[in-house]
Amino acid sequence: MIPKDKLQETFDYLKQFLTDERLSKIEHFSKESSDFVLPVMEDVYQFRNAAAIVRSVEACAFHHVVALEEENVFNPNLKVTKGAETWVQVEKMPNNIDSLKEIKNRGYRILAVSPEKNATMLPDYEIKEPIALVFGTELEGVSDEVLGFADETLAIPMYGFTKSFNVSVAAAICMYELKQKLMKSGIDYKLSDEKLLEMKIRWTVNSIRSGEELLERFLKK
Repeated sequence: MIPKDKLQETFDYLKQFLTDERLSKIEHFSKESSDFVLPVMEDVYQFRNAAAIVRSVEACAFHHVVALEEENVFNPNLKVTKGAETWVQVEKMPNNIDSLKEIKNRGYRILAVSPEKNATMLPDYEIKEPIALVFGTELEGVSDEVLGFADETLAIPMYGFTKSFNVSVAAAICMYELKQKLMKSGIDYKLSDEKLLEMKIRWTVNSIRSGEELLERFLKK
């Protein structure tokens, strides 16, 4: 854990090891990053789906995924992520209600992505506060336990015989649609200065060979 008063100094030290091109990209893309929408994956087991979710999340500049693990390990396929795993923080937690309570205590409203419980359709949803979107497993969808705990449910309209999208497709649609809503909302949805610096440090460490060792050495000084 880096002390708040050392964040800028730490980033200034680490960025000297970056190429000018990589530093420019980090400065540019970090400006749009947000944790206002937090995708939460409930025991996703197909590694291609895990990878596609990470890729979609990064493309919409949310950069943080929570993986609730029980029987399966959230392990993105690097051939599918196309490097997105460098930028997205995957936080792993046990697949239980206590984990969702922890997320709720961070200030998130819990939304289960499911047509159950008189769900609000995604195009009609008005985002007003930070939300954690819980996506269920590939075959079963969101569990009954999560549905019972969620503050509300959100559904994607379907127009054909098919009743649902693949979980990675559903995540991509939700992330993109909610990003558009935030950009048009006037809400201050971007990262705080502190969180922005923490993320830029993480990105820089991930961009440098032996980045973790460099960071550890600097913090020991």
